[in-house]
Amino acid sequence: MAVMAADTPHPLADAAPPRRPGLRERKKLKTRLASRTATYRLIAEQGYEATTVEQIAEAAEVSPSTVFRYFPAKEDIVITDEYDSLMESALRARPAGEPLVESLRVVVTQALRHSLAHEPEEMLTRSRLLTEVPAVRARMMESISVTGRMLCEVVAERTGRRADDLDVRVVSMGFVAALMETTVYWAERGRQDDLIALVDRTLDTLDHGFRL
Repeated sequence: MAVMAADTPHPLADAAPPRRPGLRERKKLKTRLASRTATYRLIAEQGYEATTVEQIAEAAEVSPSTVFRYFPAKEDIVITDEYDSLMESALRARPAGEPLVESLRVVVTQALRHSLAHEPEEMLTRSRLLTEVPAVRARMMESISVTGRMLCEVVAERTGRRADDLDVRVVSMGFVAALMETTVYWAERGRQDDLIALVDRTLDTLDHGFRL
């Protein structure tokens, strides 16, 4: 998913529990967002390789150790976001009888429309780095397992299966991997295609090939 803007409510937030984060949680989120904002600005100005964690920390007005506390590697600043928990809540809020692919379609397209409207430059930069920087793409491959495990829990609840069931794992990991590949495809073609239409096409492909 795309980077969350600090002052722009995300549509998936409506599905999250109405709990106001505590002061410590808000401070952590503020630091993460400041680090990401600084990273994208520096990358736009001087390129990915020339951007250092020390520069990011200075721009975000925190120490390098603080940046590393939240992001073990520079690549993590680019690829991580706060959306997994929102996506999980949004999926659980969908009608119980709705086909899984349709639930995923609604949730993902809502998130993408928001990102394309409110954070287009960050999204374009991330997609470009996925195609141009091997380290970023490799880290993204590692990170999708986290989203996949989250999705396994939701799929398991909806199907009455165990989260470690092979079919559940194949469908869940197949979805997140396909979504990443769709983003890479979009970036490789100069981001000229309609990303929402590509995601719809991807979900149609999965729906024809994967059924629980």
